Amino acid sequence: MKTYQGILLDIVSRREFKGEISVENGKIVRVEEKPNSENHYILPGLVDAHVHIESSMTVPSAFARMAVAHGTVAVVSDPHEIANVMGEEGIDYMLEDARKVPLKVYFGVPSCVPATPFESSGAVLDAGAVDRLLARKDLHYLSEMMNFPGVINGLPEVTAKLESAKKYGKLVDGHAPGLRAPLLRKYVEAGISTDHEAYSYEEALEKIKLGMKIQVREGSAAKNFEALYGLIDEYPDSVMLCTDDSHPDTLIYEGHIDKLVRMGLEKGLDLYNLLRAAVFNPVEHYGLEVGLLREGDPADFIMVEDLESFRVLSTFIDGECVYEQGKVLFRAEKSPAVNVFCRDKISVSELRLELRPGEEDCEEDCEESCKEGCEKGFEEGCDQPGKNPMKIRVIVAGDGELVTGQELVRPKVENGRLVSDPGRDILKLVVLSRYRNDPARIGFIRNMGLKKGAIASSIAHDSHNIIAVGVSDEDIASAVNRLVENKGGIVVGTGDKFLDLPLEVAGLMSTRSGEEVAARYRLLNEEAKKLGTFLKAPFMTLSFMSLLVIPELKLGDRGLFDVNKFEFVDLLVPE
Repeated sequence: MKTYQGILLDIVSRREFKGEISVENGKIVRVEEKPNSENHYILPGLVDAHVHIESSMTVPSAFARMAVAHGTVAVVSDPHEIANVMGEEGIDYMLEDARKVPLKVYFGVPSCVPATPFESSGAVLDAGAVDRLLARKDLHYLSEMMNFPGVINGLPEVTAKLESAKKYGKLVDGHAPGLRAPLLRKYVEAGISTDHEAYSYEEALEKIKLGMKIQVREGSAAKNFEALYGLIDEYPDSVMLCTDDSHPDTLIYEGHIDKLVRMGLEKGLDLYNLLRAAVFNPVEHYGLEVGLLREGDPADFIMVEDLESFRVLSTFIDGECVYEQGKVLFRAEKSPAVNVFCRDKISVSELRLELRPGEEDCEEDCEESCKEGCEKGFEEGCDQPGKNPMKIRVIVAGDGELVTGQELVRPKVENGRLVSDPGRDILKLVVLSRYRNDPARIGFIRNMGLKKGAIASSIAHDSHNIIAVGVSDEDIASAVNRLVENKGGIVVGTGDKFLDLPLEVAGLMSTRSGEEVAARYRLLNEEAKKLGTFLKAPFMTLSFMSLLVIPELKLGDRGLFDVNKFEFVDLLVPE
């Protein structure tokens, strides 16, 4: 039997006292008051209520080493990133790798593989596959139901998946950005229990009042804590904390759920309401076998120096110390590399966007100077009617947001071709299938900020095709081809100078340590900023520009997609 003393935080009865816990066979067997105990704090370990481990760019065993250093003892994880690439084989890979380490990882069954029928993925999990997976004891819930139109309209395939969850008594996670009444009510009534996509206070409040649990998210790109933190004190039983997608540099240098706790403390939130969101609510909602510092519970707890810095001194899982004095106390054997990547290199000509005859013609009565202006580019010509009869749809990205806007703007044209216009921060965006040699799909995006060069990635939610953005077709092609050579990863650079981070597991994760991946990823981020981007997480932001279930305008491997209309749209729009 081992004993540990300190100031105990009982988050269930909302009190603190100097005391001692006794641990035996992985359980807390006794909790008692000890007035002369030490002055550090002992409290239940933290829980991430919704995370995609793949976004850490490390396999679960390496992710675990980063997480426990920040006091995380359990995560609720949706493996739909790797499932979109490798199907059930990918899910099994995540389960097997997670079993190597003590972190408690509760995987769900991906509900939307692919996320929509409008993109190419490496696998399909139909209703039969979902039913088979939900029957397994090592898969605990139905992961985020992104196809909210399918839920609302009662599509048979979607309904069958929801019925399977009910049959096996498993919860269903939600994913419904911007969805409001009356359609929201239909979505909730279908059995959806949570949502991590609310990006306004009013939206989140409406979802809470309809019975949903809101997972307040603060990841590497999507950051909703500032908008939603007030709900933690106002509705303490209805809020959980999550990161959703956190890149390795965030985990190594900034923190995990402990970071959100610190943010809440700085906002003056009630400590126990905050810890309820960080620990108690996810444990209770999902029925996790995670201790809450009570007699008979698993001995999952952390020690922190004080309640201002919330610096984690040590982490215990099932009574074993897994992190102490800055050192992670477990290792795992190196994971194998598995992948599906079937793309050949491309030529620059495949990225050229030629205007068809008539799309940039001046009217017959235009002055000669106007025609010259047309040849130079739409923005440099005259203002005479008819000079510029076409506009293009442009995706408008936001820093720290997955939701995009869209604008209609006059494009830049050179030699009869639509090209990037870094002066107006309108850059060419390209998506190509990684599963076969289909033609490139081309759009334009504002707010990426590059002044030269290109960035490319095989992390492109959710089907994880190749996505790239750049100032010139030559740079975009070079970045894509380096990615093809590596069979996945991320790339940044210009001319013949490119930096890369190969991701040999499904083009999503590295088998290297979190520290190695974080250092390399930080280097690539710095290079992207040298090329002009002002985004905090440019690669993360880029990765969501092909996610066809997040409004408003996105680009998939089959074309430009208006999420609000849920249909493909043309790039060129007649004026």
